[in-house]
Order: sequence, then structure tokens, then C-alpha cells
Amino acid sequence: MTDKLKDIAVKVENPKLETVSLYAAQKKIYPRSVSGLFAKWRILFVLGTQLFYFGLPWLQWNDRQAVLFDLVNRKFYLFGLTILPQDFVYLAALLMICAFGLFAWTTIAGRLWCGYSCPQTVYTEIMLWIEEWVEGDRNKRMKLDKEPWSLRKLRIKGSSQAIMIVFSLWTGFTLVGYFTPMHDLIAALPTFNYGTWETFWMFFYAGFTYLLAAHMREQVCKYMCPYARFQSAMFDEDTLIISYDEKRGEPRGARKKGQEKQNLGDCVNCGICVQVCPVGIDIRNGLQYECIGCAACIDACDEVMVKVGSPKGLIRYTTEAALEGKYPESQFWSRLKRPRVVMYVLMLGIILIAALTSLAVRKPFKVDVIRDRASLVRETDDGRLENSYSIRIMNVSEQVRHFRIEVEGMDDMKLETDHKEITVQPTENELIAVRVQVEPEEAPKGSHEIHFTVESLEDGSTVHEKSSFIGE
Repeated sequence: MTDKLKDIAVKVENPKLETVSLYAAQKKIYPRSVSGLFAKWRILFVLGTQLFYFGLPWLQWNDRQAVLFDLVNRKFYLFGLTILPQDFVYLAALLMICAFGLFAWTTIAGRLWCGYSCPQTVYTEIMLWIEEWVEGDRNKRMKLDKEPWSLRKLRIKGSSQAIMIVFSLWTGFTLVGYFTPMHDLIAALPTFNYGTWETFWMFFYAGFTYLLAAHMREQVCKYMCPYARFQSAMFDEDTLIISYDEKRGEPRGARKKGQEKQNLGDCVNCGICVQVCPVGIDIRNGLQYECIGCAACIDACDEVMVKVGSPKGLIRYTTEAALEGKYPESQFWSRLKRPRVVMYVLMLGIILIAALTSLAVRKPFKVDVIRDRASLVRETDDGRLENSYSIRIMNVSEQVRHFRIEVEGMDDMKLETDHKEITVQPTENELIAVRVQVEPEEAPKGSHEIHFTVESLEDGSTVHEKSSFIGE
């Protein structure tokens, strides 16, 4: 029997059989604006994060940009701290601090990071502000999208999209400003005289900002963000989450203010908690992985509860255990001593203390010694054996430093160099050629360990580097 006949036979035997798509069709969500305590906190975090992001590249420090990741010269400037490639252990420490910090925060307070500070959430919120400012409130936006295309609709839609694109380009321009000095970018703006990589990253970041925040929005949180998938591994019954109090709210039913509940719960089934949700879920169905913890539903529900004369908090931040009556909600803070929270905080503290201690004892300069392998050993005119070396001195401080080089490890060693005293400018480096000479009887055939000492004449701090002397 052919595949086509098999399909016909299946449909005859199962007349109600339907084809189900593996992918849910996207339905545009029109979040309703809401006011309240948590809405004010979201606005504050949006403004704060964007002020930090857009303002940081403009800050100056010692006649240079305060925060600059100079990939060309392989130097990262963080205010008074200069990070070289040899210091990338600090980058690993920073990543571990962020990871354990996120784990600890998620275990304690769920997805508050997603709801208030995540770039996807922040930029989506800004795009919604632009959309609401140009196109109107929720009902007007829904009505506008249902209208056939006209000059009016094209003008309104075009205006909102144009503003979103300009904002996205601004974000891309600012991102490049962390890697190329911002003042250089501004100077080249009239002629758009940028390098290939600068142009690429400017439009790449702007394009993805526009795509993800202006169009995909909640789809990113639902289907693309890995954090939404593995967050459940860090949740427990004492994690602070947004919850609907089913015991208090059910059974649902509409009523007027002051009217008897008639065996109904506090939920009036208005659906506003769904209308304000930026990811379009119904929190009354329980905790869902799509929930980003933004608390828009809390503000909306509290406003409705006030109108109908019921207490606030039908939807609120609480824990699963508290909602089930295992302990009063006031005891939430005492539950922070549970093992997984202590473990995350302990690991976070150890890494943080280690990184800060390492930074505190960090020398203001670094030294690399490279032996000349093209000429292992040669004999000088006076019969001594000589090896050549290149010593790179990297000044990571913000002041001019002067250095002196010494060598030890063998008897009667002699250091020859054209620089008796080396001067290195702030955050710069110098490559110094030196020669080490010894008597032949002191250096038989083979490799001999020696040590170079580079001393800063300003504070007497020293760095010792091991190398080898090749005898003949």
C-alpha cells in the first residue's frame, strides 16, 4: 500500500484525526499599561541601567576614557585599573562571580533579574514606551493593527518603527564606544569614517536590538533564553516567586463594589492580570517558566482589589511553602539560611575575596623575559660567554615609572645593556635588549637557571623572572 493510500485509510478509520503543528503560531501581545509600586521600580531600573550603559563611555579618567576595552593594544581600562592579557584570570573571576551571584539570587528571589534588569526586558520596555507614545494605548494599538493599510496607518506605524530604529542604532553606536574611544567615534560621525569592524558591530548590535526588542519580544524569553529553561533547577519551595492565592481567589466571579460575594472568592475574573503581562500568561494557572517576575500583574490586581473593596495581595511575591501555610510569610528572611543559599553565597564570597585580595597585592608593573633563540651563546672578544635576552616591562599604573635591571644565579655574572635606567610611561611598555656574560668555567655545556630582577625606583617594588643561560 502506498503512503497516500495509508493516509486515506487512517483518515477513514479516524475521521476526527487532525494534524497538529509542532510550533505555536505567534500571536502579538499588546501589554496594557499599569501603574503601581512595582511599575515605578521597573521604570527606575530601566532609566538606571540605560544611564549607566549610555553614560559610562563618556566618563574621562586621567585624560583618557574611563572604561575602554582597547583590543588593538590589548589593554582594558577600568577607571584607574589597567588589565593586560596576563591578567585575564580576573575576567574568569568576574564570570564566576556573575554566575554564582545569579545562582544565589535566583534561589532566593526567582527571576527578578529578568523582570527588572535583563537587557531584553529593558529594551522591550523601551520599545513598548515608544509604541504607546506614538500609536496610543492598548485598545488603540489593537484597533490600528486591524485596520487596512492607509496613509494614516503607514504614517503612524512608520513613525514608531523609525524611532525604534534610531534608538537601536544609538545602542549599537554606544557599544562600539566601549572599544573605540567615544570622542573618536563622534569626530568621525559626519563623514562616517569608521573601520570595517566598527561598522559591522555598530549595525550588528543595532539590528539585533531592533529585531529582538521591537519584534520578537516575549518570544525571546519563551523560546531562546536558556535561563528560563534551567531556572527550575535553582528553585525550591522557599524561593520568592509571584503567586496567585488560589485559596483566597477561588471560585472566581464578577460582582460590583460592595456587593455580597455569594460564596465567591476575591478574584473577580476581570482578566487584567493577563492583559498587563508582557509575555501573555495567566498567573492564575500557577508558576510558569515564561514568567519573568516583573510584577505587572501584582500592580494590576492590587488596583482592582482596591476598587472592589478587597484586601491587596491576591497576587503577590511569596513562596510556595508560605502559600501552603507551612510558615508565615514574615518568616521568609529566616529561610535564607538553607543549604543551597549558603553554598552559593559561600562560593561567591570566596571568589570575590580572592579576586579583591589579588588586586590589592598586584604589582604596578609586569615583566616578561624572552631569551634570544636565534643565537644561543656566543663568545665575546675578552673570552666570556654571552646570551642575549629581551625584557619587556609593562607599566600598569597611572604614573611614569623608572626601573633598574639586575641578574643573578651564577658567579661573576655581568649584565650589559644600553639602558642603565629605563623609563616607562603610564600604561605603556618598553622592550629592552640585554646581554648576560659569564666566564666559560662558570657555565659548562647545558642550561643554567638564572634570575632577572626588575626594580621600580619609585617605591622599591621588585619583580623576579626566571630564565636560563646556555653554556658551551
